[in-house]
Amino acid sequence: MLRDEVLDASERLSNDLEVAFSVPPYDSSDRKRVSLLACSLSLEHADAVRLLLASTLIPSALVAHRAQYEAAVRGVWAFYAASDGHIDKLASELTVDAEKSAKNLPSTSEMMISLGSKAPAVAYQVLSNFKDHSWNALNSFAHAGIHPLKRHEHGFPPLLIEQTQKNANAIAIVSAMQAAVLTGRQPLVHKIGTFQIKYQDVLPPRL
Repeated sequence: MLRDEVLDASERLSNDLEVAFSVPPYDSSDRKRVSLLACSLSLEHADAVRLLLASTLIPSALVAHRAQYEAAVRGVWAFYAASDGHIDKLASELTVDAEKSAKNLPSTSEMMISLGSKAPAVAYQVLSNFKDHSWNALNSFAHAGIHPLKRHEHGFPPLLIEQTQKNANAIAIVSAMQAAVLTGRQPLVHKIGTFQIKYQDVLPPRL
C-alpha cells in the first residue's frame, strides 16, 4: 500500500505540472505539436499510475508506467531528434495507411540512442537511468512475463510500490519540462525546474 503522504504530494506535483501545458508552443509546427501531444499523453499516464497504485492495482500501474515512459521519450525525441519524415508520419490524420506507415518508426531503444547526442543532458540522464534500471521489468509486466506472475502470486514489496510512484513523478517532470521548453518562455522552464526541489521527497535521488 502506498503511503498517504506520498500519494498526496504526488497529486500536488501533478497539479502543479499542468502549468506547463497552459501555454501553447511558440509556433504551430507539426514538430512542436507532436512533441506536446506526446508529453501531455505521458502526463495523463502518470495520473493513471498514481490512481492505479492508490487502488492497489499494481500490475496495471506498472503497465501504465511503461506507457508513460515511452510517451515521454517520444515527446523529447520528436523535438530534438526525429527526422521530418518521422514527424510527417506522426502528424498525419489517422487512417489505415498512416497506421501502417507509423509502424516503421524507431523503437524506444533507437530513440534513446539518437537522444544521447541531441537531447538536453538532464532529460537524457533521467530517461536513460530509468531505462537501464526498469525497462526489462516493465516489458515483463506489459507482456505477462515472470515479473507480474510472481508478484501476483507473492505480492509487492512496499518499497517497490513507492519507487514506482517516485519514478513516475520523475518522468512526469521530464514531460512537463519538455512542454515548457516548447513555449519558449524561460520563466516557465525555470518554474518547472523548481519542482525538483519542492517535491524532492517524492522523487528518486538520481533526478
